Amino acid sequence: MLPFLPLIILIIYGAEVRQPLSVWRDPIRFLVGIIGCIFVVVVLWEGFETMVLPRRVIRRLRVTRLFYRTTWLPWSRVTHAAFSGPRLEAILGVFGPLSLLFLIFVWVAMLVFGFGLIHWALGSEVLSVGGARGFAIDLYLSGSTFFTLGLGDVRPIGAAARTMTVIEAGMGFGFLALVIGYFPALSQSFSRREASISKLDSRAGSPPVGVLLLQGYQHNRGADELREQLLDWEQWSAELLESHLSYPVLAYYRSQHEHQSWLAALTAVMDMSAILLAGIEGVDSRQAELTFAMVRHAVVDIAAVFNLPPRKPVPERLDDEGFRALQTMLVSAGLRFTPPEEAGQRLQKLRGSYEPYIHSLAEYFRLSLPPWIPDADRLADWQTSPWERSPVLRGEQVPRKRARGRPRKEA
Repeated sequence: MLPFLPLIILIIYGAEVRQPLSVWRDPIRFLVGIIGCIFVVVVLWEGFETMVLPRRVIRRLRVTRLFYRTTWLPWSRVTHAAFSGPRLEAILGVFGPLSLLFLIFVWVAMLVFGFGLIHWALGSEVLSVGGARGFAIDLYLSGSTFFTLGLGDVRPIGAAARTMTVIEAGMGFGFLALVIGYFPALSQSFSRREASISKLDSRAGSPPVGVLLLQGYQHNRGADELREQLLDWEQWSAELLESHLSYPVLAYYRSQHEHQSWLAALTAVMDMSAILLAGIEGVDSRQAELTFAMVRHAVVDIAAVFNLPPRKPVPERLDDEGFRALQTMLVSAGLRFTPPEEAGQRLQKLRGSYEPYIHSLAEYFRLSLPPWIPDADRLADWQTSPWERSPVLRGEQVPRKRARGRPRKEA
């Protein structure tokens, strides 16, 4: 009901006052007043869907969707053409928080402009210093009212204009309250997401690889720990799905480390679950089935939110040679497919159910997908520092080229 108050006020005043308002005498002012009401209604509804409504919005025609489509694609293409490596990731990582601030600015500008149109449609019923009138003064009154400046150099003099001023001031306070409550919720969701992603660094490498994640549980209590971890990742995927449907802007927030991302984490967990579902001798795959279903659900729904149809990756992430290398790694960890030929067909079918979606997401968000077979020469992020490379597990120190201006490692 609240978004339609400006239009309701126009109708009530037009029906009850003895002297008709300018908006009813002039068709142009009437049309402008309707346009102003549409601006206000659209922004308030957009703010409600983005910051309050805890569910996926399936409507395609949205200001927020249009805003991100017209800003992210140019931003990502220009930065990819101009930068590379860590600097590229840093600049891409700025987009998420910066776009949110700019989106709020767009909403505020639309609200101020909409109420300015309504004031003009009412006949510019304002009293200003020097007696100036017109749309510029109406727009100034709208801005000072929304931000509650209270300067007093321009004030409404008509009943309808005063009513609109009170409504706009109330909306300004309410909008500020929504923004204040929105940012902490967004920050908490981001922190919860990243805490689990950071755990993958020591468990599955950088970027995380599914087969490495599986190899880490080959010890006496490995089966129990594997089930617990699969359950944890099922819960994390459910929380990520809920948060990214409620706050889609979180998908643009990149991880703090170059080789980590929410999409890489989902991919590594699905790869590991797919290996287990393909058939591993002596391993119960029930929890892997539940985790795989939850993670795929998250990937498919997030792709639907951003209207990204599945696209088959070219080249494939796992070819025949890669499958043989995968078998070798599993055998070295005491695991084997049962039987290998049927397992390969099952694995290919499972991959076909999620890889087209993660490929579309990776292309749109400019994120790298982890490989099926890890690079033996790549160190995990926890094994490195700005001053040295430290292959701790091999018990040796391999110094890196010291960056200019950074302290040299002391003996």
